[in-house]
Amino acid sequence: MKVLVDGESYLDILFEKHLGPHKHFNHIEFEDCQFVDCDFSETQFKNCKFLNCIFERCNFSLVDLSNSKLFEVRFQDSKLIGVDWAKAEWAIYHLDFELNFTRCILNDSSFFGLKLHELVLDECKLHDVDFREGDFTNSSMTYCNFRHSLFMRTNLQGVDFSDSEEYVIDVFENNVKKARFSRSEALSLLESLGVELVD
Repeated sequence: MKVLVDGESYLDILFEKHLGPHKHFNHIEFEDCQFVDCDFSETQFKNCKFLNCIFERCNFSLVDLSNSKLFEVRFQDSKLIGVDWAKAEWAIYHLDFELNFTRCILNDSSFFGLKLHELVLDECKLHDVDFREGDFTNSSMTYCNFRHSLFMRTNLQGVDFSDSEEYVIDVFENNVKKARFSRSEALSLLESLGVELVD
């Protein structure tokens, strides 16, 4: 198992079954790296950079990404519970960071106040996730479950919610212009309008 060293740069390296829970890492750069079956639960990655990296079947729960940068990062079949993504560093001059989550569990996480255009969430579980004050223009949030997730003053313009379910989105409190919803689930949007549906 490769040992991660603070201040080092890792290029095009495969990290497989790396066990790093409860560890503290600083100023490490990862570029074109792949992480497979790794456990980084409750790990601190402070002032780190992840560029064009892939995480497969990893445990990223309760990770602290304070002041770390992510660009072109993909998570697949991974657990990312309780992550505060707002702690990472997101350049204000950039809007699309090419962040992609596929078949992941992101319960109890926070994207509060972030501007992440074209964010991809596909077949993910997003229970109790905070999207308030965020800007997710033209994102794809398909086949997801948003039970008890929070949307308030959220820019959802052009977002594709096709085949997603259990979201509660107040059309007066959020920008849903040109957003796409499955017909059956879109009925929930009428609740914010005070419309009563009868058979």
